Amino acid sequence: MNAHEPDLWAGFEEMTAEDIAGPIWDEPVPLNPRGELPAFPVDTLPGWLGNMTAAVAEETQTPVDLAGCLALAVIGTAAGGRLTVTVRGQWSEPVNLYTAVALPPGNRKSAVFGLMTKPLLAAEKALIELTAPQRAEAAASARIAKAAAEKAEKLAANAEAGKLAELTAQAISLSEAAERTVVPVEPQLVADDVTAESLTTLLAQQDGRISILSPEGEIFEIIAGRYSGVPNMGIFLKGHAGDMARVNRQARDAQYIENPAITMGLAVQPDVLDAIGEIKGADGRGLLARFLYSKPKSLVGYRNLTPELLSPDTADAYAQKLGRLALTLAGWTETAELTLTPEADAVLLAYQRVTESRLRKDGPLAPIVNWASKRDGAVARIAGLLHLAAHPEDAWTKPIAVESMAAATRLGDYFTAHALDVFNAMKADPAQGAAHTVLTHLNETRTATFTKRDLFRAMPRSEFPAIGDLDPALNLLEEHGWVRQQPPPPRTTRGGRPPSPRYETHPRVTSAA
Repeated sequence: MNAHEPDLWAGFEEMTAEDIAGPIWDEPVPLNPRGELPAFPVDTLPGWLGNMTAAVAEETQTPVDLAGCLALAVIGTAAGGRLTVTVRGQWSEPVNLYTAVALPPGNRKSAVFGLMTKPLLAAEKALIELTAPQRAEAAASARIAKAAAEKAEKLAANAEAGKLAELTAQAISLSEAAERTVVPVEPQLVADDVTAESLTTLLAQQDGRISILSPEGEIFEIIAGRYSGVPNMGIFLKGHAGDMARVNRQARDAQYIENPAITMGLAVQPDVLDAIGEIKGADGRGLLARFLYSKPKSLVGYRNLTPELLSPDTADAYAQKLGRLALTLAGWTETAELTLTPEADAVLLAYQRVTESRLRKDGPLAPIVNWASKRDGAVARIAGLLHLAAHPEDAWTKPIAVESMAAATRLGDYFTAHALDVFNAMKADPAQGAAHTVLTHLNETRTATFTKRDLFRAMPRSEFPAIGDLDPALNLLEEHGWVRQQPPPPRTTRGGRPPSPRYETHPRVTSAA
């Protein structure tokens, strides 16, 4: 090297890897520490029910969780509170459930509901036709009784003094008989958008049973007080637990519903699950703890455009078994008690011990203690539904087998994992959902660097109406080590708008599958 030439390598030995390639990345902190949520275990469902669930999910290209949770709800609808599971003589659980699946728009929820609920609606129509003669006879009897009472009243009003007492007594007797005459309403198995007051009336009219199956989440708005302005959840609490409810009507005596049984199978927007946590009293009174939650991953963007279609044999077997079950139990007026085999009881007892240990102050279920305290009861209910589906002709004549209970505990674990995620989201920083959206976009596009302005252009306006709405998400991602802001370039003397902040992403983003 010429002595007068500058030494290009001077000081190189003192340079660090950070000086050459920029700061070294640390391992990023996951936004969701629980990782991937489990998929609905379809193999826990008896053959005809599991086959339909899997086939509907395939044809509609939807997560199997939606059809799976709805499968439990439709069996609960057919059961209609006519069966209970008794555990060791200590307590009983009715076999109705509340399920809520969270999926964003565009996931063909209505198509899944249409296929899964069709046999129930057909059974409802058949019940209406079968009971038509009985309702017509009761209506005629009511008209005759009313006419007789009115005629007797006129006779008494115009009676001579000697016959007044006798004719008045007859008029009163006939009037009371007319008031006691009840005309049955049309049978109804499924409701949708219904107020709390109307739901209570429906329960009284439908012998204490009704189901709410809906691909939308309006029922949560109704519970929150859409019509009344204040939360109204009493009947929803009683309808899950089977606690007595009372109906007061004008011009009639109060009616009591001894064991109301409401079944709910809902599909809602993901943000609805977050919002229900804000309903006043929903957590404290136990409404949130009564739902079995599911948050499957959407298949939109990854769907098979030529799926295998639902087999007519699968659909027919499902329709026949579910329809026959609904029609059989609709005629019951008494409740049947399901017991457990010793082996099934041993499985449930072991599961109860696990639940109890995890409810301790430092246990994994402590953050959702209200929900987890009902977990064992939910497993008993699920076992009853699986038993009913496994023996739709005579389930009430035999105890629940160990296979049904073991399958129910697997479903209990599935719903537990999803409940932990749902309740975590309810209590999480609102920026967490936005950060998930941004990180998903960066992963899918494998973006190495980006400006805030370019990111805003790529984001949905429904979630980020203004560019400033990105700030909480970017700050959270930076705190977790997924992105970092680059130093701004030197300002020039030319003025104008400052350049948009530029970020670089963690190498794991650009290498993500």
